[in-house]
Amino acid sequence: MMFGWEKKMANLVEATTQQQFEDFLAKAGKCLTVVHFQAAWAPQCGHMNEVMAELAKEHISTTFVKMEAEAVPEVSEKYEISSVPTFLFFKGGEKVDRLDGAHAPELTKKVQRLAVTGSPRGNAESSTTDLNQRLKKLINAAPCMLFMKGSSQEPRCGFSRQIVALLKEHNIQFSSFDILSDEEVRQELKTYSNWPTYPQLYVNGELVGGLDIVKELAESGELENTCPKAVTLEHRLKTVINQGPVMLFMKGNKEAARCGFSKQILEILNGTGVDYDTFDILQDEEVRQALKTYSNWPTYPQLYVKGELIGGLDIVKELKESGDLVSVLKGES
Repeated sequence: MMFGWEKKMANLVEATTQQQFEDFLAKAGKCLTVVHFQAAWAPQCGHMNEVMAELAKEHISTTFVKMEAEAVPEVSEKYEISSVPTFLFFKGGEKVDRLDGAHAPELTKKVQRLAVTGSPRGNAESSTTDLNQRLKKLINAAPCMLFMKGSSQEPRCGFSRQIVALLKEHNIQFSSFDILSDEEVRQELKTYSNWPTYPQLYVNGELVGGLDIVKELAESGELENTCPKAVTLEHRLKTVINQGPVMLFMKGNKEAARCGFSKQILEILNGTGVDYDTFDILQDEEVRQALKTYSNWPTYPQLYVKGELIGGLDIVKELKESGDLVSVLKGES
């Protein structure tokens, strides 16, 4: 069975039975297969099909499969499909990755990383380079970066809890990354840093060490000289606002919005194909309150491009309706 935009491209197909699904995986062999579990009643699935069509033009060796999740329950149950859209990525018949939700930028990233664009060796080297660049960006996201289990507000292991307490006790200004939220970062950062455990503390992009090292620095009085002291609130807000070219301050995160307005603005941004970063204001009450005054904008979500406030949901909706949103996000206007 063919659908709309598939007619002109052999690598866009639809599976309506478990046998068709298995046949497509077998036919693809070691090449990447992307399976979209969708529902005809969900408009976000229609949009993601359009994204897949564009990706299929760029990745002709990758097979893109569309499946009605409810029509093939045995497959949906096997792979624990509980919502749509959900994307599964296969190589050699084995699932290698997964993406839940209508996140066009994330889908594009995963396809680019996993797709076979040349020899397996060349692709592996390219993927490693891309991942190293991502790790380097994360490590340098703030002058002092802590990679931990959980957040600084809610540590999820004893070692992480101890190191957060030490840094706060010594008035150290730091940002954190929850390794439990990203398995790829969790595993690969250990190799990148040649440090096998967590938490890991970085200052100006350089590894300081784990809990034991931080304890030693604290006991010797060198911690304050090693790590940046807390800065003014205004400086902190400027740093956070400029953490990425496009920054969204919202309730929740990309994977789980925690209010209706945040959910709506995520759906709009995910539909642009432009990458963006988010900051969960529910995790930082200081930023939540101070940013409203700093920006002179009393509500959330708030969207910033290159450090400048664009506005909230209504402004973003207007930009979308006028056709200006993508150019604004890219800083072209």
